Amino acid sequence: MVSHIQLKFPTLAVYTVSLPLLSFVFCVFWSLLFHFESATFTHCQVRNYLPSISAAIGSFSPQKYIWQICVAVHSAPRYLVVGMYYSHLCDILLTGALWNYLALLIFLLQGVEVTSLLGLTFVSSSENFHIHELCFITFMVSAISNMLLLYLTMKHGTKHRLTAQDRLSLRYKSMFGMVNIISFFLAVYFYFRHNWYCEPTVYTFFAFFEYIVVVTNMGYHMTAFWDFSDHIITVSSCCSLSITPKQHTKFAMNDFVIKIA
Repeated sequence: MVSHIQLKFPTLAVYTVSLPLLSFVFCVFWSLLFHFESATFTHCQVRNYLPSISAAIGSFSPQKYIWQICVAVHSAPRYLVVGMYYSHLCDILLTGALWNYLALLIFLLQGVEVTSLLGLTFVSSSENFHIHELCFITFMVSAISNMLLLYLTMKHGTKHRLTAQDRLSLRYKSMFGMVNIISFFLAVYFYFRHNWYCEPTVYTFFAFFEYIVVVTNMGYHMTAFWDFSDHIITVSSCCSLSITPKQHTKFAMNDFVIKIA
């Protein structure tokens, strides 16, 4: 008999999002409690009450190590979900070259997003500013592009009528995506305003909206909770990992399967 472990996907989704979320909250509060002066310092030397994300997660110990560990651990299921979404989109989208290309583009954007997040996590701005900046820009472009494309394709490009759960997922995608994009542009505005005018507390507003960008990005990815709510992940002792809708008793040809060995 082959022993195996089964895990409902919604459970995995909660754990996957909780890792970066809880570590992010820890890093910010720990920086405020024990490194307030240095974490909130700006080149303008004006009044500021919140550290930037780069300062909170990359400048102090133990924050940077906790953040790096949590992001690294959560990246494995994130890559798994990238493949799941590609398989899911290939199944539900309308036929035609356009929809095939969109599914592939979303797959690439999601993969780039996770990879660039790892890059900006392990290369801090103080270690190599240019690489950190490149990873950050790549992360934001791929994340926002994925949010828009995934929402639009799942809303307007499916072959079947949307279920109540599909509509709930899309509603949260719309909400998190909209708040994310608005917060990103507000963060950019306050960042440049701070650099140009050196006004007190402006950098605090930049940091606050930067936090909103991070949290809403996590919230958007949490909508996979509903997209794959009926899926079960099975890890067996024969070194295989599979994901299948729980109502299936065995794999069908279109089930998403990954063979590790």
